Amino acid sequence: MDARRKTELLGQLVRMLEEERDASASQLVQTDDPWLQFRALVNVRPPWPAPDGFLALQDELLQGMIAEAGVHGTGDAAASPLDPRLRLWRGDITTLSADAIVNAANSQMLGCWAPLHYCIDNAIHTFAGVQLRIECARVMERQGHEEPTGRAKVTPAYNLPAKRVIHTVGPIANGHPTDLHREQLASCYTSCLDAAAAEGLRSVAFCCISTGVFGFPQHEAAAIAVRTVREWLDARDSGITVVFNVFGEEDERIYRELLSL
Repeated sequence: MDARRKTELLGQLVRMLEEERDASASQLVQTDDPWLQFRALVNVRPPWPAPDGFLALQDELLQGMIAEAGVHGTGDAAASPLDPRLRLWRGDITTLSADAIVNAANSQMLGCWAPLHYCIDNAIHTFAGVQLRIECARVMERQGHEEPTGRAKVTPAYNLPAKRVIHTVGPIANGHPTDLHREQLASCYTSCLDAAAAEGLRSVAFCCISTGVFGFPQHEAAAIAVRTVREWLDARDSGITVVFNVFGEEDERIYRELLSL
């Protein structure tokens, strides 16, 4: 994206967001960086209808930034020699053009509200655009209660290169998973795959569910993920390819070991 156009778009968007809040970005984050100001403002924006003209500007910005970062297909992920249906890719899930990417959501299912928090929930909502929180709010209003752990909901992906986002709430293990936590984590994977199959999707990229602030030990969580996914695929003729998406070096090492890569 042209730097001048990006600066122009961010300036307009920040002004529009500040006007609807009747407050400046400086109240959320101490920075002169217009991208960080924009991100902080959308992180805390309630699921209000978008102001006139906002979505066109926002969509141009986000799509341009994602294209500039480089979009990757599932074919860029390394296939496991143990099972070619399973692949591993290290990188930013918001640039992955799978049929669906999986979001590690919270029980509100409205995204992360912490300004500039670099969890996957925050990243996915930021780069999908404000439409995603609006749609999630509609889904939750129809449901009438918080999302149970281990279930899954599907939404459009809006500005992301993926077609869909599958949201799932993982167990909060705080470093000491119980048998219930293990069952709930496995349920996250089966629920997401069930949802993908119901939508006719052929590729799903999973993040490392519950291993961040929810505190599920990384190696055990990865072992549950690989085992559960393989069992689900073995029991069905779904044609689904599963990508395990990792961001950090340790998660990559763990999945390489589990997938014999």
